[in-house]
Amino acid sequence: MVPARLNGPALSLFRMVIGLLFLCHGMASIFGMLGGNQGSGKAIPVGQWPGWWAALIQLVCGGLVLLGLVTRPAALLASGSMAYAYFTVHQSRGMLPIGNGGELAALFCWSLVLIAVLGPGSWALDAMLRRRRAITALPHPADPTSVPA
Repeated sequence: MVPARLNGPALSLFRMVIGLLFLCHGMASIFGMLGGNQGSGKAIPVGQWPGWWAALIQLVCGGLVLLGLVTRPAALLASGSMAYAYFTVHQSRGMLPIGNGGELAALFCWSLVLIAVLGPGSWALDAMLRRRRAITALPHPADPTSVPA
């Protein structure tokens, strides 16, 4: 059995890997890096619907998920884009992901749903900002207005 204290770091590592992989897909399609869009070596033309916009979501949301910043909304938007991709591109080729080439879209979709539901984990900018806000919200001991009457 895994100790509960590892839940936050394990979730953080999962989030970071998914965010990095999603970001890489966006970089490939937007900038033609890492083999380019679908291994073509080329970028998608700017503004082309829906591919360029999906790649922009991958780039931005992948980076946010990787950093753990506004994680839940970014993961939810990213998940929705993968569900859209699955149902508009892959499902017309067959019912099951193994037969229609949609495994990656399905895996990203459900992985990002998990991140949106469970949150970013303990190693995230969201968590750091939350801790910082909690500390600054505490009354300072030297502040005479913070002493109860």
